[in-house]
Amino acid sequence: MIINHNQFIDLAFHLAEKNVGQTGTNPSVGCVIVKNGTVISSGVTSKNGRPHSEYNALNRIKNCKGASLYTTLEPCTHTGKTPPCVNIIIKKKIKNVFYAFEDPDIRTFKKAKKILKFNKINTKLIRSKKFRNFYKSYFHNKKTYKSFVTGKIAVSKDFKTINKKDKWITNYYSRKIVHLLRNKYDCVMSTSKSINYDNALLNCRIDGLDNNRPDLFIVDLKLKLKKKLALNNLLHKRKTYLITLNKNYKKTSDYKARGFKIILINSLKTKKDFNLLYKRMYKIGYSRIFVETGLTFLNHLIKNNILNDLYIFKTNKNLNKYGTNNDTSAYIKKSYSKFTTINLNGDKLFKMNF
Repeated sequence: MIINHNQFIDLAFHLAEKNVGQTGTNPSVGCVIVKNGTVISSGVTSKNGRPHSEYNALNRIKNCKGASLYTTLEPCTHTGKTPPCVNIIIKKKIKNVFYAFEDPDIRTFKKAKKILKFNKINTKLIRSKKFRNFYKSYFHNKKTYKSFVTGKIAVSKDFKTINKKDKWITNYYSRKIVHLLRNKYDCVMSTSKSINYDNALLNCRIDGLDNNRPDLFIVDLKLKLKKKLALNNLLHKRKTYLITLNKNYKKTSDYKARGFKIILINSLKTKKDFNLLYKRMYKIGYSRIFVETGLTFLNHLIKNNILNDLYIFKTNKNLNKYGTNNDTSAYIKKSYSKFTTINLNGDKLFKMNF
């Protein structure tokens, strides 16, 4: 029987896509178990990162002796809050293990192959061209110990970011894509200025995904966040952090009483300041940040080379005198990509990789 290994690897990636942004600092991994050319079980990394996909796939079947296991990432070999996945692979008498990426975690990197071979289990690295960038954010996390930061901005054809006549710049389809993107990140970052202006919820409002409310980080250095905001209704359903200056320590008691969590910092002006913040956010469990702010804050991230990805939603209409900006649009224009990722019924979505 001729087995198409890439077919099963790609299937594992499609499973992994399901929980991207839901697994904390652990990567979302997909796994399928194949016997006689047929998938007999599958699994994905559980929300919050545990159990791992290999355990979830193998634990639900009794007899998989001689089967092949396909996984998107090298099976873990270290004991953390759960036993290493190589243990259950050996216990279940798997014959072959195929994986698409080596795990950059130094506790596992290139160790699974040695352990599995020692236990007479064939292993092979099969790289997927289709999903070659799938673990971009995870590799960034492991290399820098910082969260992966993605920005988003909506602009008119004449690059205005504020619509003086309407709340929205882009159309319905663009806004739905934004909700879908939020679902792929474990937290959203914004500013008190943006939230006060838009009264935004910054959650995921798509049927089937509306129970996912990414945690929220609000940069509010001078504690100017209004008290009567729609997001207050979600304080008991998700963690909401206020990032503010140390000198505001005495002012934070009211916000704490209302349900906000406080992160005190000394400054947020330089690249070093932002890197320290993103390292801190990663340390408390946030690997992927989706930044939704105004142009001023976003420009600061771009100028200081802090962004990893940027989504630009662009309409095909000029706002002219009904549009304005609080800052220069030069950096957005410079980041503007010629490659259209998606055509959204008139709007266009561009993605810039930094």
